[in-house]
Amino acid sequence: MALEEIVSLASAIGDIQIAGAKIVPVPEPRAGTLFGPGKVAEIGARCGADDIGLVIVDGQVSPVQQRNLERAWKAKLLDRTGLILEIFGDRAQTREGVLQVDLAHLTYQKSRLVRSWTHLERQRGGLGFIGGPGETQIEADRRALSEQLTRIRRQLSKVVKTRKLHRKARAKVPFPIVALVGYTNAGKSTIFNRLSGADVMAKDMLFATLDPRMRRVALPGGTDVIVSDTVGFISDLPTQLVAAFRATLEEVTDADLILHVRDISHPETEIQAEAVHGILDDLGVRAGDSVPMIEVQNKIDCVPADEADVLIGAARTRADRVVLSAATGAGFETLTAASEAALAPPVEAFELTLGFDEGRDRAWLFRHNLVRGEEATDEGYRLAIAWTAKDRARWEELRRSGQD
Repeated sequence: MALEEIVSLASAIGDIQIAGAKIVPVPEPRAGTLFGPGKVAEIGARCGADDIGLVIVDGQVSPVQQRNLERAWKAKLLDRTGLILEIFGDRAQTREGVLQVDLAHLTYQKSRLVRSWTHLERQRGGLGFIGGPGETQIEADRRALSEQLTRIRRQLSKVVKTRKLHRKARAKVPFPIVALVGYTNAGKSTIFNRLSGADVMAKDMLFATLDPRMRRVALPGGTDVIVSDTVGFISDLPTQLVAAFRATLEEVTDADLILHVRDISHPETEIQAEAVHGILDDLGVRAGDSVPMIEVQNKIDCVPADEADVLIGAARTRADRVVLSAATGAGFETLTAASEAALAPPVEAFELTLGFDEGRDRAWLFRHNLVRGEEATDEGYRLAIAWTAKDRARWEELRRSGQD
């Protein structure tokens, strides 16, 4: 439910106590106040009676509407964008996260500042080209914000370059990247902690994780991977944040495998999944096409038993779907096995004949478990090989070194 989500978003700020929440239909938005005069008076009376200091509107509120409503209600107003920016500002911890939040916040402030001061543009000189005091204030504030934005973009570009250097360094290490993505509060950080043994904050609240975390993990089958925990996605994410957090989500664009974590117990899990796929498309990541993806249906322990049986049965027939409980650990063996299978490089069948005097090469193939069958012939040994492109390259290097 949209109302439940905005309440959860508000609850994510520790200092806010929710006095009430309700759905207010707005058939015809008013340019100056969004709501009709009766509803404005009703909400204002509630604010006065309960001493409410903040009203949150789940939608976009224009600067003029915000100014007029705050005057009428004698309370601060936050729209959806402002609320999410407040949460992000409260949670960001890394240097990059803080800079990205500042960039998004200043961009938001600048757009609202310019629009909200348009009523002062009438204070111009009589000739029309000499600015009056109102325009001077607008230009001064706009210039100050622009200077801050330029400084933050310059600092952020340095951080992004550093991250690129780190990614290049990791590229030299043959560890595939596994990126956890999903709607906020789907359980990504809990899964990350179980896989990596890390202690990333994992709470039942929206946007518990904002900064990317990465850990090297050895999967049970022997595959070493780098697991990346990313910021949670959300529908109607402010455009300023989509742009500002693109660098944070670059780990997803470089991933070798995407684990799409879903809260399968949530009543709007399908809508949340569509929102995640939409953001991945915006990032240019064609999950399941250019990058393999496994759908991780989490919180199965919160689903009624009969529904859980259906979900588990359906997942057994698909290699790209896993059902688990991050809270209890049930299903993690299936997740790690499915991840290793998805990361396994394609295997090529090949037939090879070695002479009787090529025992060293034959022994190498057996030692690396690449031989699927063998037949002795007059010329030597005919071997049925199953190997990856990497195995073949190592074999060819061995042959060349033997000839030198």
